Amino acid sequence: MPVESMIYDPDRALALVYAPAAARAALATLWRLDEALAQVVRTTSEPLVGRMRLTWWHDALLALAEKPAPAEPLLRDVEAHLKPHIRLERLAPLIDGWEALLDPLPLAADAIADHAAGRGEAMFAVAVDLLGGSREARFIEAGRLWALADLAGHVSDPETAERARQAGRAAIAGLPRRWPRHLRAIGALAVLARGDLEGKGRPRGSPARTLRALGHRLSGY
Repeated sequence: MPVESMIYDPDRALALVYAPAAARAALATLWRLDEALAQVVRTTSEPLVGRMRLTWWHDALLALAEKPAPAEPLLRDVEAHLKPHIRLERLAPLIDGWEALLDPLPLAADAIADHAAGRGEAMFAVAVDLLGGSREARFIEAGRLWALADLAGHVSDPETAERARQAGRAAIAGLPRRWPRHLRAIGALAVLARGDLEGKGRPRGSPARTLRALGHRLSGY
């Protein structure tokens, strides 16, 4: 099964179509790794156990730099599609970002900021390199806004959701006004996240949301 077909998030499955064909497998693998880390946090009731599971991923990813992948499908895809293009230690901040969510709810502002930087900004930085774009800070920092909007939309604690939402709204002013064509796969995620933060978002997978992403693909706005 192609790695591109294994993305569960409708937004990212759609945005993947906007990526250059040569970058899709690597970008899909990056996003699948993020989804796997999210699943660790989602299914963990004991923070210590969650940290142990995230540590396993951290060690397994770094080990790929020196030895072949074990019989774990996602690690094999990381070896095949990400290792040729990036230093694998650049994936470690994603794990740190998810670990921040293991703190007790409601999350403190510092934990929310750590999540946004580790998950969002670090992942967008890797994505920019995979897509072949300029590493301008504004494109990378858009990942913070995306991660904050995603957290606000999924966390069960209302206070944490509101803190994430407020932090995300504060970041809107820093978004790029227009995205270059080769970065519109992540640009689509940023503009959809902005709509969610502004109360203009539509349900994931809905025709209206798809239309907004298509508009971004064509115009960059």
